[in-house]
Amino acid sequence: MIAVSKRLEGIGEYYFSQKLAEIAEMNKQGEAVINLGIGSPDMPPHPEVIQVLQEEAMKPNVHGYQSYKGAEVLRNAFAQWYKKWYGAELNPATEILPLIGSKEGIMHICMTYLNEGDIALIPNPGYPTYRSAVQLAGGKCLEYELKEENNWLIDFVALEQQDLSKVKLMWVNYPQMPTGQLPTKKFFEELVAFGKKRNILICHDNPYSFILNETPMSLLSIEGAKDVAVELNSLSKASNMAGWRVGVLCGAKERINEVLVFKSNMDSGMFLPVQLAATKALSLGKEWYDGLNAVYRKRRIKAYELLDLLKCTHSADQVGMFVWAKIPLKYKNGYELSDEILYGARVFITPGGIFGSAGEKYVRVSLCATEEKFEESIQRIKNNLKN
Repeated sequence: MIAVSKRLEGIGEYYFSQKLAEIAEMNKQGEAVINLGIGSPDMPPHPEVIQVLQEEAMKPNVHGYQSYKGAEVLRNAFAQWYKKWYGAELNPATEILPLIGSKEGIMHICMTYLNEGDIALIPNPGYPTYRSAVQLAGGKCLEYELKEENNWLIDFVALEQQDLSKVKLMWVNYPQMPTGQLPTKKFFEELVAFGKKRNILICHDNPYSFILNETPMSLLSIEGAKDVAVELNSLSKASNMAGWRVGVLCGAKERINEVLVFKSNMDSGMFLPVQLAATKALSLGKEWYDGLNAVYRKRRIKAYELLDLLKCTHSADQVGMFVWAKIPLKYKNGYELSDEILYGARVFITPGGIFGSAGEKYVRVSLCATEEKFEESIQRIKNNLKN
């Protein structure tokens, strides 16, 4: 018998991998489950983005290996995008590293900086991949709890009371997933100051800043942030390009070069036509984001209606492509409510507990479904409640 490596101990299969397999089996049996759990955009990219991909892919000289640092035209486009939307100045030659999806970047960062036993701070609730990437790299996780009464922002006073002597990096994500909490400039300034005081690398994951948000922010727009922080970003959400796998790591030249040492041993660059199409996506104006958000805004109203039907409570201030809501007292946890409507109404919503213990009493609804799907979900739940 061949034993798996110790690095996989305690990792487990990703929750959505397991649940989607169960839902697929239910669908094979004719159940027709409506999935409101996954944040995979159901709309296409801009037609001109697809056109660029088609035209470039037809050329005979674009199919070879590409630069590990990404095409110059794409790095320039990311720099212009950061300047236009975030007011952050980045050198495209030295401070930008395109990635095959920003999820890849999470692993790259952990493998670059964490030695066996090093500690990384991770948010609770937070994206589960932070934990798994830290553990796969041999590091240990130290949770910092986010609380609704603190608007899901970091309590730096409470954090300072923990033993941070062995903490090497910190995962942060605002607009926060799953809670949808927006950052403020003051909060980002406190975050940078904390990183400098404790000599901790702040790793900010920023894929949701354009969704239902009129004021996108980057941590790198804060003075002195490059001294202590790197930022991941992505075209998956804001450009409807999740399956295209286009992300970026931004930061000081030294950080980019350090991560590149690991990355260059893991892949052989991104398909050039995809990079050129991504360049087009980054050039789109406000009308693209306005149109996208007009759709999500209508869907969010339906998500609120669905959650109200389930007697869940939610904030109207959250942004991003999910709605985070507190479950009624009668349920032990979000898993119980999620399973009840999955097996009773054939509608899947995400239990908040997958994001950490602080999410146990919550559920998350994705806006990546049509208004018609939401209407059908609402009707199914109404019918189930009558039975």
